[in-house]
Amino acid sequence: MLLEASAVDAPADAPTHPAAPLPLWAAALAAVAAGGAMLAAFPPVGLWWLAPVGVALLATAAHRRRARTGLLLGSLAGVAFFVPLLSWTGINVGALPWLLLSGLEALYLGLLGLATAVVSPVVDRWRWSWPLVTGALWVGQEALRDRTPFGGFPWGRLAFSQGESPLLGLAAVGGAPMVTFAVGVLGGLLALAAWRPYALRRVLVPVGVAALVALGPLAVPSPATTGVPSARVAIVQGNVPRLGLDFNAQRRAVLDNHISGTIALATRVSQGIEPQPDLVIWPENASDIDPLANADARAAIDGAAHAIRAPILVGGLLNGPGDHVRNVGIVWLPGSGPQEPYVKRHPVPFAEYVPLRDIARKISDKVDLVRSDFIGGDRPGVMRMGDVTIGDVICFEVAYDTIVRDVVTGGAQLLVVQTNNATFNAAEASQQLAMVRLRAVEHGRAALMASTVGISAFVAPDGTVTQATAFNTPAVISATVALPEGRTIATRFGGLPEFTLAGAALTIIACGVIIRRRARGAETVAEGQEE
Repeated sequence: MLLEASAVDAPADAPTHPAAPLPLWAAALAAVAAGGAMLAAFPPVGLWWLAPVGVALLATAAHRRRARTGLLLGSLAGVAFFVPLLSWTGINVGALPWLLLSGLEALYLGLLGLATAVVSPVVDRWRWSWPLVTGALWVGQEALRDRTPFGGFPWGRLAFSQGESPLLGLAAVGGAPMVTFAVGVLGGLLALAAWRPYALRRVLVPVGVAALVALGPLAVPSPATTGVPSARVAIVQGNVPRLGLDFNAQRRAVLDNHISGTIALATRVSQGIEPQPDLVIWPENASDIDPLANADARAAIDGAAHAIRAPILVGGLLNGPGDHVRNVGIVWLPGSGPQEPYVKRHPVPFAEYVPLRDIARKISDKVDLVRSDFIGGDRPGVMRMGDVTIGDVICFEVAYDTIVRDVVTGGAQLLVVQTNNATFNAAEASQQLAMVRLRAVEHGRAALMASTVGISAFVAPDGTVTQATAFNTPAVISATVALPEGRTIATRFGGLPEFTLAGAALTIIACGVIIRRRARGAETVAEGQEE
C-alpha cells in the first residue's frame, strides 16, 4: 500500500493498517448502484435521500484505487446515472445524440472517480476530512461540467435532486454549489461510517454530524411574504397539436392555442369568475411565427392583449440577423404592442445551434434538423410588465447560476422561466421544475414555469410548488404572488462559494498527488536498501 493510515486516537481494538479497497467486482457493483441511487433521487422518482447514498457508494468504490481504476469506476457510475436521466434527449432525434451526450457527461463522473482515488492518501491520513473532501470534489466536478464544453450542461447537478429535502434551504446561503456540497458531505459521512465500522463511536459521530448537516438548513429563515407587494399573474399553457399539420400550420396552431387560452381567460375575468391579472405569461415558442414580421400574428397577439387588458410576455422566435434566429421573450402591451425583447443568452449547442457543423455532420446527419443557428443575446432578461419587474430566463438557462442571478441583481421581483417541453417528456419537465424551485429559494423570489405542454406551475420563495399542470394538456392557471424585496446571502456572494470549494478541491487533489509520489519514493528507497 502507498500510505499507512494514522493510528492516532484509534481505539484499542482498531486495525493498525488502513482497510483494503473493495474487491474490484464489488467496487464495480457499487459504482453502478451509485448511479442508480442518484438517478432515483431526481424527479420523477424524487427519493432525494438517495443522493448522498449514491455519493457514498462511489466514494467507497474509488477509495484507495489506482487513478485509472477510479476513472473507470466513476465513468461506470456516470453511465448508470446519465443514460437513463437524459433519455428524453433522444425522443425526437434518435439514440445516437442521446448516448453521445450521456457518455460525455459520464466522463465528468469518471474524472470525479479519478480524483477520489488520487485523494485517498489525504483521507487516510486525516480521516475526519473525508466528508469535506467528498463535498468539495463534487462541487469542483460540477463547476467543470457546468462550463465545458461549449458553455457546459448543468443537468443532473446534485443540488437539483433536493427539491423536497431540508437541504434546499442552503440554496439561500450558497446557491446550488452549497446544496451540492451538503449532499457530498452527507455522502462522505456515510462512506466514513461504512469504511471504519470497528468502533461504535466512529459510526455515531458521522451520523450525528449528518443529522446536523441535514437539519441545519431549517434554521435558514424564509423570506417574508406578508406585508410585501404582490401581483396577480396568469400562465397560459396552450398545448401543441401533434398530428395532421404541416410545419407552418403547426406553428400557427400553437399560437392560436395561446391566443384562445388568453381570450377565454379574459372572458372569465369580464364575467367576474376570475380576478383581473396584472400580467400574463406565455411559454417559450408560443409564437414560432415571427410576430414582428408577420402582420397576422401581430394582429392576433394585439387582440389577445386588448382582451385581457394586461401585458403579455410572449415567447417567440425572431428572424435575423441574416440567416440566424433569435429565441426571445417579448413584453406585449395592450395598445402599445411589442417592447424591446429579451434574447436568450445561452442557446443550446447541437439543439439551437451546431458548433463545428461539418465535423458533427460526419457523426450524425441529425444536426441538419437545426436549419438556422440561433444567436445569443448580450443582456439579462430584466423587463417591466406594468408595475412588476420580471426576470426572464428561457428554458435550459434556469440551470446556469450566473444567468439567473443576473436578473435578480438587475432588479427582478419575479423569476419567470419560459420553456417548451413539447419535444421531450414529463420526466424532463419535472426535472426542470426542480431547478425552478431551487432558484426561488436561492434568491428569495417567487418564480414560475410556463410551458407549452406542461409542467407549468407557481413556486413560492420557500420552494413550495402550487397549481402544477398536467403534461400534454391545455391549461390556464393564475395566482397572486408575493414580491419580496432584498437579497439573500447567495445572491450577494454569487459565485464565491463555488470558486472557494472548487479551489479547495484542486488543492486537495494536489496534496493527494504529492503524498502518493512521496510514498512511491519511500517504497523505492526501501526496496533499494533491501537489495
